[in-house]
Amino acid sequence: MNLFPLTANNAQVSESIRTILAKSLLGEELSVEDACVLFATQGAEAQAVLDTADKVREKRVGNVGTFVITRNINFTNVCYMGCRFCNFAKEKSDKEAEFLTVEQVADRAEEAWNRGATEVCIQGGLHPDIGADYYRNLIMAVKKRVPEIHIHAFSPFEIWYGCKKGRLEPEAFLSELKDLGLGSMPGTAAEILDTEVRKQLTKNKLTTEEWVRIIKAAHSVGVPTTSTIMYGHVDQPIHWANHLKLLRDIQKETGGFTEFVPLGFIHYETRLYNDNPDKVRPGPTQAEHFKMHAIARLMLQGHIDNIQASWVKMGPDVAAKMLRSGANDLGGTLMNESISRAAGATHGQEVFPEDMVANIQAAGLQAVQRSTKYDLVRAYSEAEHKVSTPLLNRIAIQGVA
Repeated sequence: MNLFPLTANNAQVSESIRTILAKSLLGEELSVEDACVLFATQGAEAQAVLDTADKVREKRVGNVGTFVITRNINFTNVCYMGCRFCNFAKEKSDKEAEFLTVEQVADRAEEAWNRGATEVCIQGGLHPDIGADYYRNLIMAVKKRVPEIHIHAFSPFEIWYGCKKGRLEPEAFLSELKDLGLGSMPGTAAEILDTEVRKQLTKNKLTTEEWVRIIKAAHSVGVPTTSTIMYGHVDQPIHWANHLKLLRDIQKETGGFTEFVPLGFIHYETRLYNDNPDKVRPGPTQAEHFKMHAIARLMLQGHIDNIQASWVKMGPDVAAKMLRSGANDLGGTLMNESISRAAGATHGQEVFPEDMVANIQAAGLQAVQRSTKYDLVRAYSEAEHKVSTPLLNRIAIQGVA
């Protein structure tokens, strides 16, 4: 039986690549070595990887493309961690420094809710004046103002910081935050989960082991998280493959990841690139964007079956094309986004739900608005961009609670 997807240039695909892709179509697990081989593909072989990822996407999640209506709230840009890939951080004395009160955050959450958002994504710098109580009070203020909104908040680095300030173990701190209304966490601050790479990016201030510890703690107390990678700087495909395997191993143990979000490095305004232009790459190539999403689909299938394409990093048009190369989600409408813009991203702060619907339909998929945890909010008809009668009460995605 020929499991390999037919392409116009099928004869140009080597037997070794065919074998790996056939494994994927059978749902078999790919190794780090397999992934590295696929990352090295070019031309017809690279296209075969994308075609296979599209078929696996259809098999795992159907012909549905999803998005969430959300608002990003960056409550402070003051941070003293000194991550070299970040141009978002300011010192307290900087004229552009910002630190929102919890009531100001609640104001923005209420405005988002009134505009149709089901989620607020709340993150900020590690401000020296923040204590553990700020994180607690922020959640309480938002929940008091907008009880029904889902709070998706605080990276593992922020949880690490709150634990340090409150002298708490991650499980205890996260349990408190969950009881107050924390619904889920972004799995950011992962960058590349490799010690040598992290030393160059962040001086290893949040180690791989600490990131994994906090993610597992969140999952253990019932707080689901996303998972991410930031690629295209001082990293190599072996680091990408190892990173994907580590995420897969964590998911096998905890089942707590809702999605995987590849995030291309934005180089323009960062010290990492500008201080070392001969050693640091200016972000991933477009071909690497496509291969990252496709190979993630193949490596993570059956474990993390939601692969998000970030329109903030790549632009809406390119992100939409990822929907036929392994991805099935376009992320959030955002309303505000500060971190990527500070690094030099040029794709704006917001797209509207109708833009999401149009981009998903242009990719040949049914557009569905989802919740943070991939519950079905509304499905759109192709003809009218209006709500259609859902056939399912829930998008059936394996591994999502």
